[in-house]
This record gives sequence, structure tokens and C-alpha cells, in this order.
Amino acid sequence: MKPFAYEAPADARTAVRTVAGNPAATFLAGGTNLVDHLKLGVAQPGLLVDVRSLTSKEITERDGGLSIGAAVPNSDLAADRRVRERYPVLAQALLAGASGQLRNMATTGGNPLQRTRCVYFQDVTTPCNKREPGSGCSALGGYTRYHAILGASEHCIATHPSDMAVALAALEAEVRVLGPDGERTIPFTQLHRLPGDAPERDTVLAHGELITAIDLPALPMAQRSRYRKVRDRASYAFALVSVAVAAEVADATVRDVRIAFGGVAHKPWRAHRAEETLRGAPSTEDSFRAAAEAELADARPLDGLDGGNGFKIPLLTRTLIAVLREVCA
Repeated sequence: MKPFAYEAPADARTAVRTVAGNPAATFLAGGTNLVDHLKLGVAQPGLLVDVRSLTSKEITERDGGLSIGAAVPNSDLAADRRVRERYPVLAQALLAGASGQLRNMATTGGNPLQRTRCVYFQDVTTPCNKREPGSGCSALGGYTRYHAILGASEHCIATHPSDMAVALAALEAEVRVLGPDGERTIPFTQLHRLPGDAPERDTVLAHGELITAIDLPALPMAQRSRYRKVRDRASYAFALVSVAVAAEVADATVRDVRIAFGGVAHKPWRAHRAEETLRGAPSTEDSFRAAAEAELADARPLDGLDGGNGFKIPLLTRTLIAVLREVCA
């Protein structure tokens, strides 16, 4: 591991100024992803700035919704009665991720910023445009079972690993950020970016910007929501595909719906085409299948050493139909 300096500032603004003024500095919160990358040599910061005690650990009421401090542990958030009753999709997504020990350490602000688990990104002996821009993508034509079928580019086909982020995308959460120029709010669906020709950038955050809270809007339909994750083993595995759904149904008709996918793109994938197909449609399996087909019309499966990832299209279709059947029943 490369040696690094460590600082624990007294407040968030000092932490932001410190990181913003040092290109080799990075924030340290729960450390569940960053510490792995330090050991692997994927991340080699010159300075770690500890922010775990600088943002709120509280979950508070806000405009009919909830405001979640960036330092709230994932396990506390999943156990919160208000979250379980009003946003069950979020509690289910949190409990589908990692292990109990990791959820005790992982934070609300850090979870959405975890980096891809692409094996080539984590193997510093192989070329990877995300880790070393311009070096190439070893995943193309390689092991692609966990890689993207939506929104990939010739420079990167990695997927985003967070379960929590998929639920937050479906819930239309907002991210509050503190930067050197002050505070701003970012719709959660605009926090992450597709790889394009700059896959080294996972989000729209500038260097030194710190997530201070994530806000959940008042969304009555979220009480009728579900998260389902399909993976290679029953626990402690990343998603092959995942689906988050919240819906409003009346008289056997889908009045409104929110859908997001995980495990299939460089970012949590908000399924707008599927939502448009379902709004006003009868709550039937034919409608659910039509929604899946509309969203996946532009899916591009990849060849690979392991047989590729074309299986994700029928797998995601079946998973979406199953979740919609539960939510809309």
C-alpha cells in the first residue's frame, strides 16, 4: 500500500476546502470500498480526509418526506420504522447489499459513490480506462457476465454495484452537496453518469464536493414498492440484474409508476420508457411484458469468454414482470 497522510478536520467546510485544494486528497467515510482499493493499489491518494463525524447521523422529517444525513449507517437506515413503512423498496435494497458487518460501517453518503466491481478495474495488471484513462478496456471480449447491456461505450462496459442507489433512483431522491463554492442539490438520477469517453468519472461531482444528505420526497406510491435482486448466490454477491418498483394502481389500472434497474448499466438505470408504457395501462402481465420490451429495445448484450451476458435481457424481463405482479396486485 502506498503511504498516505491522514487528517480529521473539525467541520465539513474545512474538509471540503482541504480536499478541493489538493488533487491527491480524497474523503474517507465508512471506507468499505476505499480501503479495499488502497490495498489493491486501485486508489493511491496522498491524503485521506476523514468526514465520518462531520455530517449528520440523523433521519429527520422534511417537507413530507425524509432527510437522511450522509453519516447514517446503512444498517440504521434499513431498520428505521419510517423507511420500512413509507419506502420499503429502500429498506429491501439496503438489506440486499453486502453483509451485516459492512452495512454497519457503510454510510448513506458513501454507498452511492462506491466504484464498479469489474474484475479488470480491480486488477491493476490489466488495462482499464476507468482506472487509467486511455489504457484500454480489458473487459471487451473478456469476462462479461456482470457487465452492462444498457448505455455502455467502447471505452467502458462496467456496471454500478450499489443496490441502495437503484432504490433511490426509483424514489426520485435528491442529493445535497457541499462544495468550495457553497451548497447545491442534484436529482439522484443525475448524480451518476454514463461512461462515454470519460469512464474514469462515475458522477457529476467535482473534486472536493461532499455529499451531506440525501432527501426522499413525499411519495405516497412508495408505500407500495419492492426491490428484487438476482445474483449468483443467495448473499454477499453483486446483482446480475435488480429491479426497484413503486406504483399506484386503481381499478386494475396502473395510474403511476417508478422503475429503476441495477446491474445492467454504468449507473442506476431509470426505466422511463417502461414507465410511459405502463401509465394508464391495465395491470396485466401483457402490459408488464410490453413495458420490459420497450425499455430493453436498445439493450446491447456483449460477447465474452464466459458466454457473454445476453442472458440478462430475458432475466431482467422476467424479474420486472415478477416485481410488477407483486406491486400491482
